[in-house]
Amino acid sequence: VGWSMNQRMTKDLVLNALKSALGRRKIPSGMIFHSDRGSQYAARAVGEFLKQRNIQQSMSKKGDCYDNAMAESFFSSLKREFIYPFPVFKTRNEAKQSIFYYIEIFYNKIRKHSAIGYLTPVQFEQLKFINAA
Repeated sequence: VGWSMNQRMTKDLVLNALKSALGRRKIPSGMIFHSDRGSQYAARAVGEFLKQRNIQQSMSKKGDCYDNAMAESFFSSLKREFIYPFPVFKTRNEAKQSIFYYIEIFYNKIRKHSAIGYLTPVQFEQLKFINAA
């Protein structure tokens, strides 16, 4: 998972999140970037960035949240488990540090996911690479 934070939802926010994700590993053949139809995702710069890296861009059907179920599930978990139970963050930097912890430490390395056999995302990815070898 790559992620980025900003005050506005812009193409640069998307590009920074993509760079964050792609900087962590080799781009697998057949990679798909799936999103909703927001203007920040439909921006020409995002499409060109993906095309240059042979990443297929995929967008949800209009008004169909189930078409992007994995992303919707992630944001639901983030809100339910981390945002709503805690008081409002005092600064943007505090929010960024806290969300970094949730994503990078808890969600990816500790939280088990039923959709992937009750493994963490890191365990699932490691198992996938072992089985592919």
